[in-house]
Amino acid sequence: EVHLVESGGGLVQPGGSLRLSCVASGFIFSNAYMRWYRQAPGKGLQWVASINWDGRTTNYEDFAKGRFTISRDNAKNTLYLQLDRLNSEDTATYYCDYRETRGQGTQVTVSS
Repeated sequence: EVHLVESGGGLVQPGGSLRLSCVASGFIFSNAYMRWYRQAPGKGLQWVASINWDGRTTNYEDFAKGRFTISRDNAKNTLYLQLDRLNSEDTATYYCDYRETRGQGTQVTVSS
């Protein structure tokens, strides 16, 4: 059974940074194409970034380019999302995703 556990969210001021983590189990993580999504209050699920199995190929939604960085550590079965230069529009619950299975999410709130 696929199991994903996100962490690292919190309250941060505009311009600040956070590093999100997602620990994966129940599948061969080192072979997996992984994604991050987010969902802001009252809005639909929004793709953020993707990474291939070895981390050499990454893709970002336009709002994430230059501010967010997706990475992975296959030895630790862990996916990361570094969030920099955050603004209020980044307030959302962030989810890691494997084949449309997601964890419980981690809340990111950007506010002064």
